[in-house]
Amino acid sequence: MTDDQPLLFPEKRPGRGSTGEKTRPVASLPPDLTVSSSLAAAVTGFHGHMIRQGFSNNTIMAFLADLRLVSKYFAANRAVGKIAEADLAQFMTWLRADRGVPCSPKSYARRLTTLKVFFGWLAEAGVLEQDPAAALIHEHPTTPLPQILYDGQVNDLLRVTRDLLWSAKPDARPYLLVTLILQTGIKKSECMEIKQEHIDLSNPQSPVLYVRYDDPRRTLKERKLALGPNFTPAYRQYLREYKPKGYVFECTARNLEYVLEDAAKLADIEGGVSFEQLRWTCAVRDYRNGMNQEHLREKLGLSKISWRESFPKVRRLARPAL
Repeated sequence: MTDDQPLLFPEKRPGRGSTGEKTRPVASLPPDLTVSSSLAAAVTGFHGHMIRQGFSNNTIMAFLADLRLVSKYFAANRAVGKIAEADLAQFMTWLRADRGVPCSPKSYARRLTTLKVFFGWLAEAGVLEQDPAAALIHEHPTTPLPQILYDGQVNDLLRVTRDLLWSAKPDARPYLLVTLILQTGIKKSECMEIKQEHIDLSNPQSPVLYVRYDDPRRTLKERKLALGPNFTPAYRQYLREYKPKGYVFECTARNLEYVLEDAAKLADIEGGVSFEQLRWTCAVRDYRNGMNQEHLREKLGLSKISWRESFPKVRRLARPAL
């Protein structure tokens, strides 16, 4: 069986604005911020921008820490319009060779990302005529490629979990879980938060999953994902067998990890199967099938910043063997 590869369909959630990043204001800034404003004032404005745009707390803290280092290097009262590409290149060289404190490849890459996002925001908002960080080369840290399932392993995993649907003691949960992640690429945490009301079966041949967040700061990650037609009968069987009251999976995340481990054993997949592995497998299969990279980013619920690191890995994994 070949499972349908789902697409993402942007949707507006009533009363809560748009669910896609690209419909948000591109760059919001204080009215008094100009090319002559100090670096400190620009950082303060950028902090407010990150909050309004729904950046995660971890991202905000990391960016502000990086910008404190930038302010220390250039002086906080230096006008943002007086910082050129050559200055930023010298700053990056200082980080790597002259600061006297080790800078790991990952920290170096993140700090370069901080410069690109910060000065890109200033340029997009019209404070700067040109983005001085645009030409800086982004060197990604060397990290191992993620583990994905080969096509044969995917087929074996689907086969053994599908057989469980009609076994002496039927169990729809393994097949439902495997197909759900392979078709949507959602995270483990998102999977645990799915409520029955988030699944639309009004068209059984084209079921839909709505990924929702209770935290208003994360509404940019909300999205509408298509599920293949094979999902509907398995889901209905699952509801009959498990009778969940609210959430679809009324168990712990560890329980679902055990489900995947058991399915991997049945399929003779050495090393097991994880949520993350299925998520990357979904991304690579979608990219191979021609999904636009922006749609793929939105489908996976990744910010543009995270996508800068993730997409090259997807592309490398999808590439034909040398």
